[in-house]
Formats: sequence, C-alpha cells, structure tokens
Amino acid sequence: MKFRLALTLFAASVSYVAIAADMPKADLATAQKTAGQVCAACHAADGNSTIAQNPVLAGQHAEYLYRQLLGFKKDGNRPEAVMSAMVGSLSNEVLAGLAVHYASQKPKPRSARNKDLALLGEKIYRGGIADKGVPACAACHGASGAGIPVQYPRLASQHAEYTEAQMKKWRSEERKNDANRMMRMIAAKMSDKEIQAVSDYIAGLR
Repeated sequence: MKFRLALTLFAASVSYVAIAADMPKADLATAQKTAGQVCAACHAADGNSTIAQNPVLAGQHAEYLYRQLLGFKKDGNRPEAVMSAMVGSLSNEVLAGLAVHYASQKPKPRSARNKDLALLGEKIYRGGIADKGVPACAACHGASGAGIPVQYPRLASQHAEYTEAQMKKWRSEERKNDANRMMRMIAAKMSDKEIQAVSDYIAGLR
C-alpha cells in the first residue's frame, strides 16, 4: 500500500511540474483589471472570499490556480458552468496573470468552528486513517497546510464549507481533475463526518 501510494504521489508530481513548465508569460495588467472588475464579486478584491461556498484564492500557488483555470476554460477537465462562462474568453496569458496575482495576495487567518470535530480532523490530517488506508493530509499539503508549490495546493485558512464540498465531489467523482485519481481514491474511503472534521481543522491551519 505504501509503495503504491509513493508511486501515485511521484506520478502526480511529474504531471504537475509539466503544467508549471507550460505556464505562459503572465499578462498581469489585464489580469489585475479582470480581478477587480469580474472576480472580486465572488472572491473579493484580494482573493479572501467572504462567501463560504467560494474558495479563498489569496496565497494559493500560482501553478495550481493556473491549472484549475485551464480546467474551467476547457470545460471538461473541471466543468463548472459559472466558472467556465467567466474564463472562457480569457487568454491563457490572462489566466496565468490571474494565478500570479492571487498567489501574491495574503490570506486572512480563519479558525475551526467545532472543537470536537477539529480534534478528529487533526488526527486525520496529521496521521491519516490507518484502518481505511487513508494517508495523512500533511504528507502532501504540509504540516501547516501551506502545500508544496507546483505539486500540491495550499489548504490553510480555506473555508471549511468549500473544502468539504470539494472532498465530496472527489468522492462522488463529480470532480475528476486529480492526477492519477489520488484525491478520488482518498475521499472514497472517508465518511461524511471524517470529511467534515478534516475540513473544519484545515480552516484553522496557518
């Protein structure tokens, strides 16, 4: 099991590095204008969304953001009707600019809301769920939730509701843009309570 997981993580890393190498030169001027006039309505001007269903973009790795934006644009890699409509007409240079812009913003700290859930979430995040074969989240996303640039996204200070929703989308395979099915395989083994717990704990990481 550990050997198989190591191979999956390595293959995912190679895939992510390839995406990073393909990022075009960022059109920051157009991107900043787009961020202020379009993106701010849902994600706030500085990327610190105040709407729990919309992700915090501030401080997220540029390569990860660019990869997600490409997925929305292609409408297949990560199909989301609203986002596909928003980015469909934007050039890859502007998408890269948006990614760089939000990566440069400072995320605002958040806190876990439920002490008991957060304690369970901490156990899962730091130690996984051994009897289910669920690896520790920290193995890829880091002890503080900062992630690893190019390879794995930042999770710290993300809205618990958003993280929970995405985990459930991985589990149902509504979302499929994880390299080598890594997140889908993990989420498939987790209960609603376990997903909610780790999402709540992640919100308080900093």
